[in-house]
Amino acid sequence: MAALRTDRAGPGPRAHRHVVGDARQPGRRGRPGLAEPVRRPDIEELYHHRRLSLVRLALLLVDDLPTAEDVVQDAFTALFRRHGGRLASLDDPEAYLRTSVVNGARSVLRRRRTVRAHVPHAEGHAPAPEEDVLLHEDHREVLAALRTLTRRQREVLVLRYWSYLTEAEIAATLGLSRGAVKSTASRALDALGRRLEGLR
Repeated sequence: MAALRTDRAGPGPRAHRHVVGDARQPGRRGRPGLAEPVRRPDIEELYHHRRLSLVRLALLLVDDLPTAEDVVQDAFTALFRRHGGRLASLDDPEAYLRTSVVNGARSVLRRRRTVRAHVPHAEGHAPAPEEDVLLHEDHREVLAALRTLTRRQREVLVLRYWSYLTEAEIAATLGLSRGAVKSTASRALDALGRRLEGLR
């Protein structure tokens, strides 16, 4: 899974922790040992700092850059409509967005299966030129192998090795138990290893 972890142009999942500047007023001494208050990012900051990594996450799940961009845009739109621009009522906006992106990708894949069941099989997806910015040549074997996994296996591996989530975070995102996440990841890695070995 090293190819999933390399060459990340965007900020990491836990980057960009925003804090208020020194809360002490000029001429007044602050209390020693008190941490500065943490300020949550608003939706504009989240969009600026997290959009690219979320598009990459969606792209790994849906294999189509324009669709991945739509999924992420829909997630931000739903976030704004439900919680407003300041996000004061939301404890973890990034987790909300990840879950929205995964659910949006699932909806896309369900619609694709329905369409494919009723129309002749179309030619394979030809990557848009922009995908070269997001996915480099050394990723292609891994991506091809990922497409052979089940939806759940793929989601677990992408969230673990691309988004660097813990088992607990993956469980919360996918609505699974930690045990299910662990066993799914083990089976997925075994299947991925066999597939990559067969490509060599």
